[in-house]
Amino acid sequence: MSTTVIKNADWVIAWNEAAGRHEYLRGGDVAFTGDRIAFVGRGYRGPADREISGRGRMVMPGLVNIHSHPASEPFNRGLMEERGSPKLGMSSLYEFMLLVRPDEDARRAAALFAVSELLKSGVTTFVDYSAARGRWAEDLAGSGIRACLAPSYRSARWFTRNGHRVEYEWNEAAGREAMTEALSVIDAAVQHESGRLFGMLAPAQVDTCTEALLQASVEAAKARNAPLQIHASQSVVEFREMTSRHGKTPIEWLDGLGVLYDGAIIAHCIFVDEHSWIHWPRRGDLERMARSGASIAHCPNIFARRGILLQDFGKYRRLGINIGLGTDTFPHNFIDEMRWATVLCKVAAENVEATSLADVFHAATVGGAKALLRNDIGRLSVGAKADLSLVDLAHPSLQPLRDPLKSLVFSGLDRPVTDVFVDGRQVVADGQVKTIDVRAVSEAMNRGQSAALAGVSAGDYAHRPVDEIFPMTLTHALSGGS
Repeated sequence: MSTTVIKNADWVIAWNEAAGRHEYLRGGDVAFTGDRIAFVGRGYRGPADREISGRGRMVMPGLVNIHSHPASEPFNRGLMEERGSPKLGMSSLYEFMLLVRPDEDARRAAALFAVSELLKSGVTTFVDYSAARGRWAEDLAGSGIRACLAPSYRSARWFTRNGHRVEYEWNEAAGREAMTEALSVIDAAVQHESGRLFGMLAPAQVDTCTEALLQASVEAAKARNAPLQIHASQSVVEFREMTSRHGKTPIEWLDGLGVLYDGAIIAHCIFVDEHSWIHWPRRGDLERMARSGASIAHCPNIFARRGILLQDFGKYRRLGINIGLGTDTFPHNFIDEMRWATVLCKVAAENVEATSLADVFHAATVGGAKALLRNDIGRLSVGAKADLSLVDLAHPSLQPLRDPLKSLVFSGLDRPVTDVFVDGRQVVADGQVKTIDVRAVSEAMNRGQSAALAGVSAGDYAHRPVDEIFPMTLTHALSGGS
């Protein structure tokens, strides 16, 4: 196995195991042999088959994205940025989210496009929470990223007939069959020759899964030592639906079923009993989360575009709830998601000191790793996976340079990220993704979106024209002169 050393880096974000935190190391070296980190510190004197100068660079651990839908959501770019349903709690889930339905070839292209965005922003591990698709494992393995396949399944689908009421169509047998198929995908992922794929149980939403399906999912996840993730407390509609059915909040109901435990991830967990939009008479959801050891996948960008906020990231952290970050919809620029998370938690708490970039960076790395039941990613430490990125500290967006992580997240975003390694293999070089033909997948996505838009009106409950469902930002100019 060959050894690569990054020598004399201006800054290294190193993991301090004893303190349980990331720390800055000035003038440091990082060496990795094969797929593992062999040295983090100063004065490396071991063998090196390749030496990379760290002058003017920061070495950053690979980022961990625990919630994304890359095969479907990229098609909503240019359509969904400002669409929500005021009569359905501001969420876009029930009226708009499923109207754009591209074919499988386009979905494969979209997933690879999203992966290219993730890699370019320093993500080395991500969760692909999607409906199963052809060549799923092969496509992700070929991209070079570390991927958790999360084939989604459920017992019911939701729909609206009028834009203000959500209904459910149940098919429990189909849900069980889909779970069986999902298990085959998960088991195959673990055995994939790349060694970079693993799996997750992914019952879709708390309001679309039966008690039996959820308990079977927990049993299957624990038997495989695999994580489990479910969308819950993600909308006012869902909260009201679950309290109407059971007299319990979504989190309370999941807790009673045994779905909250160390290894479970609750996607979003925004509308808990103390959220100001809910006005629930009792409190206890966050304490249930903390006691259980379950994690939260926090994806602020998409919700903020609907005027929705998780109302106190800092409180969740202070209670001891583990939080990881996800990009959810689009863009899949993870550093941008970190910026949204850092800023919006201050806005929601109305307190600039409610939390910090250090807290958010922890969530984006080791918090995500913990949620995925892994201690070998999201950190630069000996024995961890050789997943890391290099940041060009001379990039104009980072100047003047005093605190490189602050400058990266608040100003530079993905632009200064030049090189990314996953399992010791370089997948981004000089700012370009080496493993994906970005132009080709972009063209395929454009074709796929155009074709899918032709069917949008037919799928809409009111059969509105496309430009009414997804209005353009500006009106078209009149033809001819003025």
